[in-house]
Amino acid sequence: MTELGELGLSSYEEKVYRTLLVTGAVTAAELSDTSGVPKGRIYDVLNGLEARKLIWRQSSDPNRYVAVRPETVVDRLLAERAYDLKQEWDRYRKKAETVRSTLLPTPPTESSFWLGSLGSDEMSTALQQHMRTAENVVQAAVGPPYEDATWETLQSEVEGFFEGANADLSVDLLLSEKAVTVLPDRFPHLIENQSADITVRTIPEITLSFDIVDKVETTIDVLHPVSGKDRIGVIGIKDSQVVSEFEQYFQQLWAKAVPLLE
Repeated sequence: MTELGELGLSSYEEKVYRTLLVTGAVTAAELSDTSGVPKGRIYDVLNGLEARKLIWRQSSDPNRYVAVRPETVVDRLLAERAYDLKQEWDRYRKKAETVRSTLLPTPPTESSFWLGSLGSDEMSTALQQHMRTAENVVQAAVGPPYEDATWETLQSEVEGFFEGANADLSVDLLLSEKAVTVLPDRFPHLIENQSADITVRTIPEITLSFDIVDKVETTIDVLHPVSGKDRIGVIGIKDSQVVSEFEQYFQQLWAKAVPLLE
């Protein structure tokens, strides 16, 4: 493939354009004879090039065609390719979102329980998708087992949490003092760069890690029965009475907490 071909010209289009650079203004019939493009195709090729503003037509009898300056043509072809690549990128990104959703761990119909240890890819993706269901407010309490993990283990889940938050979301993030020690020095900068409205407070101790989404669902981390420093999975509950109890409990903890970032 030629360089002009890589920028988006067909072989006939390139022959016509290069011929016009040499001949100057010529008729379609003359251009067909000189370029070698068949007469049955010449008008389609010319109309395509003219529509893309790579050549222009002189109003005469008969019409004559003139090539646009090469530097302008190259810029326009490059702009076309950039647009095409952006469209392709958007298509692949949407496809990736669809694939992510199909790879999420599916809860059994009888319950909402997802198996997944700390930092696992499936749970990081599930957390991101979970946050995307939130429309107004998320309240999250972070204690065990996160406070016994390393930042390297938690990073993917934290990033998934923030990536799933939309710009209109209000997030109240409550951390135990021990969980704060796991955070990297750049954590304040990470919070500042989020589009959601995030408030962070800390409290000496949190016995259970959980979150509440829009006051309609709560998810609770289930500690591993053998290793208390890990999680066996997450249970999701939409029962209104249970969600209300957890929301009230969170408000009690929140009232006792102090701001972490000011």
